[in-house]
Amino acid sequence: MAGNIDRAALAVAVRAALEYHCPGSRTELRGSLARGTADAFSDIDVDWTVPDSLFPDCLTGVAEALGTVRLVESLRCDPDFYRSDRRRLLFVRFTGVSLFWRLDVDVRTESVAEDPHYDVRNPAARARDDEWSPAASALANAVGVIKAVARSRVDEAHGLLNRGFARIDEDDGATGDWFGDVTRLARAAARHDSALADLAARVEELATQRAGREPN
Repeated sequence: MAGNIDRAALAVAVRAALEYHCPGSRTELRGSLARGTADAFSDIDVDWTVPDSLFPDCLTGVAEALGTVRLVESLRCDPDFYRSDRRRLLFVRFTGVSLFWRLDVDVRTESVAEDPHYDVRNPAARARDDEWSPAASALANAVGVIKAVARSRVDEAHGLLNRGFARIDEDDGATGDWFGDVTRLARAAARHDSALADLAARVEELATQRAGREPN
């Protein structure tokens, strides 16, 4: 699925790079990779706990730190925690790595390390409208749709499509033609944010590749 890339080895290298970048921090693999239940579509989920006093410093240069593992194509921050004083949720895509294998890093300080609900639905922690790209989130939904269909999770695919179109204020939605729907969502996202044109094209290509493999 991703050439000769070893996803497990990539996760190990990512954890080492984060811990080296921020002395006194620690990482833990979570999700399906940690449970040993990962399939070909599973992404990489990592918890990164950092000292409270070093929180801003650890976030600075994190793209460069991860770039020592593999070239970073993009790094986004979940808008819900963009301004949190003790938490970030980072979404990382590496160049040449399957779109299915996004790296999600949940960064929390020691003081809230055991609180997975910290700053959830806190308006003060959320990004301003000009600080994040709804179109990038819509494209993430598009990839999620392809995963959901491959896993026969039709209701999940339906919800992801509808939320993706809603994020970019498109009057469109799921029709059941999953890969046609994904293509329309990818093209709409590119129209809303031209900087995402290349990524949108890759999502559309992925949908085309999967179209002949999955039932409608």
